[in-house]
Amino acid sequence: MSNPDAKSFAREAENAAANFLRKRGYRILHRNYTTRVGEIDLIASDHRTICFVEVKGRSTKDFGSAEASVTPVKQKRLRRTAQIFLARNKLAESDCRFDVVAVTPCLKGSGYDCELILDAF
Repeated sequence: MSNPDAKSFAREAENAAANFLRKRGYRILHRNYTTRVGEIDLIASDHRTICFVEVKGRSTKDFGSAEASVTPVKQKRLRRTAQIFLARNKLAESDCRFDVVAVTPCLKGSGYDCELILDAF
């Protein structure tokens, strides 16, 4: 995603995902949490569970599912980054899970459709 339009869409998708999660009662703790290992788009709490959320923006649904695009290599990187977050914040004993939010532009009107895949991997 090196072109400005792709970066803009990614930012909009992440904002849409954060708003979508807030409406479902999540509390956003961090956005774009970055370590030397990798990045987690959103870290949120869902009651007492820490959720590490990968946001997958798709301009269309033509190229496969969002959850399928979170490859085993990406999953490993996300797990390692999550372990660093939990250790740094003294949350190692917390319940946690990895969710994916798929974001696509609405077919009718403006805005975005969001789909939450709980405990995606």
